[in-house]
Amino acid sequence: MYRCRRDKPVGVAKGVVGMGTVRVATFNVENLDETPPAPAPPTLAERLAVLRPQIVRLRADIVCFQEIHGQERPGQPRGLHALTELLAGTNLEKATLVSTKPDHDAVFNERNLVVATLFPVADVEQIHNDLVAEPVYRRLTANPVDTAPISIGVERPVLHVRLTLPDGPLHIINVHLKSKIPTDIPGQKIDNFTWRTAGGWAEGSFISSMKRMAQAVEVRLIVDRILDADPNARVIVAGDFNATPDEIPVLAIRGQVEDTGNPALGQRVLVPIEHTIPEPARYTLYHQGRGQMLDHMLISRNLLAHYRGSEIHNEILHDESAAFADDRKYPESDHAPVVATFDFG
Repeated sequence: MYRCRRDKPVGVAKGVVGMGTVRVATFNVENLDETPPAPAPPTLAERLAVLRPQIVRLRADIVCFQEIHGQERPGQPRGLHALTELLAGTNLEKATLVSTKPDHDAVFNERNLVVATLFPVADVEQIHNDLVAEPVYRRLTANPVDTAPISIGVERPVLHVRLTLPDGPLHIINVHLKSKIPTDIPGQKIDNFTWRTAGGWAEGSFISSMKRMAQAVEVRLIVDRILDADPNARVIVAGDFNATPDEIPVLAIRGQVEDTGNPALGQRVLVPIEHTIPEPARYTLYHQGRGQMLDHMLISRNLLAHYRGSEIHNEILHDESAAFADDRKYPESDHAPVVATFDFG
């Protein structure tokens, strides 16, 4: 865990002092980098041509980004240069960027979580197996077999940023839960795309689900810790959950009374804003001909008084599972951004 407390908030934006309408978004931009992988296309310029209009359309004051890669510059620590270029010419050009970081205080090479904000940042916290220990498991199908349980590791941290709005604090928790792609198991892969046995694939999927749930439990404990300190705290959990609304990782973070059976916990329930979007349009990823809602924004109940509506910008999503759906033909993200509007006037 790292913490960065700011006694003098930074990042005040023009036009927000009086407040009123505030737009909050989450967007997995899918491996934003400036060095194209092989084969070379698309270049960063080609990606920006389709991504920047999406950023402009958000009209967001706060954005939770996922899959932001870091880039090197001579004599400098790794930085968010591709993201900075993406935001140039948008309302977020001068936003404060708060990112996940490794121990040496640069940014990760791949898949950073970033909060871009036009409001002052009061406190930053990165949580990574600080409240929930890494799961320990003995693999059944590994070859050679595990002689003892091993730590299976949880790759991605959680980013908690406390912002200072004119009428009080707002907690933003940016998440990117483990994907459903099965975790590799020694001796169980023929190549990157082919499993040797069905049992190996099943166990790899099980291990990935443990990682995803370990993150989900940690997020819920962060929310509970915030509400323990201030029962009236305003909280938004947003990001790529890699889980649909009815799957356990989402339900674990929400904490519904239907699941806990405890009405005393009713004020701690997090509400998915996607429920106000008509069901046919309620998806952020298109896979095998079906829309899936994998990117969520969950808000504390006290924010419902200010909530005015949501948007999912999914009109041009392609089917990311199709054989020809490579990045050369689809330089945009395979995730749709989600935007919620609040009125604090």
